[in-house]
Amino acid sequence: MSACSKESEPDTETYEPTPLSLNIPEIFKNNIIPPVIPINNQLTVQGVALGKKLFYDKKLSGDQTMACASCHSPQHAFTDNTSTSAGIDGTFGDRNSMPLFNLAWNYNERFTWDGEELSLERQALEPVQNPIEMHSDWDNVVDRLQSDAEYPELFRLAFKTSIITKELTTKAIAQFERTLISANSKFDKFSLGQAILTPQEQNGLNVFMDEDRGDCFHCHGNPNNPLWTDNSFHNNGLDATFTDLGLGSVTGDENDNGKFRSPSLRNLAYTAPYMHDGRFETLDQVIEFYSTGLQDSETIDPLMKKVEFGGVNLSEEDKADLKAFLLSLSDPSFLTNPDFQE
Repeated sequence: MSACSKESEPDTETYEPTPLSLNIPEIFKNNIIPPVIPINNQLTVQGVALGKKLFYDKKLSGDQTMACASCHSPQHAFTDNTSTSAGIDGTFGDRNSMPLFNLAWNYNERFTWDGEELSLERQALEPVQNPIEMHSDWDNVVDRLQSDAEYPELFRLAFKTSIITKELTTKAIAQFERTLISANSKFDKFSLGQAILTPQEQNGLNVFMDEDRGDCFHCHGNPNNPLWTDNSFHNNGLDATFTDLGLGSVTGDENDNGKFRSPSLRNLAYTAPYMHDGRFETLDQVIEFYSTGLQDSETIDPLMKKVEFGGVNLSEEDKADLKAFLLSLSDPSFLTNPDFQE
């Protein structure tokens, strides 16, 4: 009996992928609103599994030597350990690879350092065709996946069609990326009454929240915001003039020049180097920058209130304590979660 006989059709017609609910951590349930899941790309077991396979597959690059995971590796909290990342041709880009976690709670739906991509699905399109990154062509990638022994059936299971498109490919990748949740740091356990901060970490939190000392919470949240970012865009005083306009290059508004998305402070133990261009190799350098290195410019954020003094001028003790607190936001279990590994 042929595979397309009438008796086999009802199974195909009635098949539905298995819905998947995000495993939302308790710390998120207590403090923030539900995740953003697009109506036209609901999570399924099969879609997430397909997205994971694609995320680690080098077939998406022009010469089949690079995957999404090449610049977003799990051992670095899904970022890279270089200031900027090299593409398949050995050319380095201009920006640091952003870490990938808790992306389903980015409520303004602006992704990348400059906010150019307005959804995870759209963001996943760009690296494949970018000549500095994976330097491929979506038509070639789709043909490669379509002729693969496994992918047509995996797409059928995920999306009820074995006809592969770039849109379905990026939908699957986005589904997997939305499952990358990090919420098991020491500070998370402290917030849930399951751990105790050291005196140094506690003072570091005080420095972080004190407008006369660290004054960090305006852009990076507070214990009631377990994302530890506002996911908004700020000129934080890195430069007096700009070679990279950031958000300004997207909006065309000069008032946005030099503004970049605030990254989450989670997993700083694993995501060095820091800033949009990876200019700071260590967390100590970042803290010193905010303490003494701020540079004024026309678009500097008003939150950088002490720019005229070069920064917040922390004592050595407060710098050390602030670092200890920031490191308590790192989640070692995120690096080894088998659900996220290749």
